[in-house]
Amino acid sequence: MFIKDIQKFEDNRYKARAYMTYILTRNLPNKLPNIHIESIHAALDKIEHDISIFDALYILDTSGKQIGDIITLKKEYEIGDGEDKSSKAYFYRAVNLKRCILSDPYPSSLNNELCVTASMPIYDDKNNLLFVVCIDISLTNILKMIESGYFETAFMHFGRIVYFCFAIVLFIITCFLFQKGLSSLFYFEKSVEIQIIFQSTIAITLALAIFDLTKTIVEEEVLGRTKKEVNGIQKTMVRFLGSIIIALAIEALMLVFKLVSSDLSQMLYVFYLIGGINLLLIGLSIYLFTVKYKNN
Repeated sequence: MFIKDIQKFEDNRYKARAYMTYILTRNLPNKLPNIHIESIHAALDKIEHDISIFDALYILDTSGKQIGDIITLKKEYEIGDGEDKSSKAYFYRAVNLKRCILSDPYPSSLNNELCVTASMPIYDDKNNLLFVVCIDISLTNILKMIESGYFETAFMHFGRIVYFCFAIVLFIITCFLFQKGLSSLFYFEKSVEIQIIFQSTIAITLALAIFDLTKTIVEEEVLGRTKKEVNGIQKTMVRFLGSIIIALAIEALMLVFKLVSSDLSQMLYVFYLIGGINLLLIGLSIYLFTVKYKNN
């Protein structure tokens, strides 16, 4: 079991919870009069024989104590009668939320493998809590349940290959820009020229912006790390646009130095360029404000 498996579970947690909710609500009596422990036990036994991938099924009372041994196809797992599980998150969360919940992965006490627990409270017709039904399933099996279909999986791999090819091309462009900026920076015929320094700075700044974009594409689209950092794409967007704005500002400054010593009549185009930079800054400010507003 790897970290990527836990990440995959978190990304598809809603699918797993929807499936377990369907299984439990379809088979267990709930919010009905005269619900007895025998009917709950019989329903769980039927679930275990129909869906044999579950490790353990058991019933807790309103105080969190297990009623009877675990229902399972493995005889060595038939233990736990009277065990106090009131401190378990899957018990008190199900009671507090009053619905089926799915726990975080944790080491199972039965085989020490990572598992998750689906738990659902059972109520009578007067909305009084009677039991909490729990099902333990290994993380490996639940990932198999929520696994995408063949076509969806193939298309996902194809998309990753396409993104990886684009990332390679962008990285090559980054190398060319960096090489161009570095070579022009150290190539002077007689004296240092401000224009050459500006051009070198622009090339290196654009190389940095494209490399940052390439890194984001590889991390999020190829390696699938989209959920690890909530603000990851936002930070990349800010850095990328910031690099572009800096490059354009340097270009405008370079044009000012160039036109001051030559043709001042072309200075109007510099103002156009500065106006475009200001519009980009305004747009970036609006983007940052909306992102902050959404997060808050």
